[in-house]
Amino acid sequence: VQLQASGGGLVRPGDSLRLSCAASGSSFNSAGMAWFRQAPGKEREFVSAIRWGTASTDYADSVKGRFTISRDRAKSTVFLQMNSLKPEDTALYYCALDPIYNVDRRTRSRPDNYAYWGQGTQVTVSS
Repeated sequence: VQLQASGGGLVRPGDSLRLSCAASGSSFNSAGMAWFRQAPGKEREFVSAIRWGTASTDYADSVKGRFTISRDRAKSTVFLQMNSLKPEDTALYYCALDPIYNVDRRTRSRPDNYAYWGQGTQVTVSS
């Protein structure tokens, strides 16, 4: 399995960005995919997750209402639409894949639940 993340950049507060994560190398029908982020000096934190088969989603409280996760089955790609960006959203964003979606939300929010990771894409929000 390979994950290729893209779409990061430097934006101003209030702007939007859309991250993409292209997956290849396996069937993903049973998978869960997620976005995490890590700011300098901080631990990697959960942002959002999606169940590949049903497209059910969940979000960290800090991004709920501003970020939207989605997937395109034909392109094997997961997206993270980020609106109303804030300086505290600045981080390296990673996509991750769990081959078998975990129904426990607490487990889904832990980095060690995910076997495969993309390389990260930098998001910087600054005026």
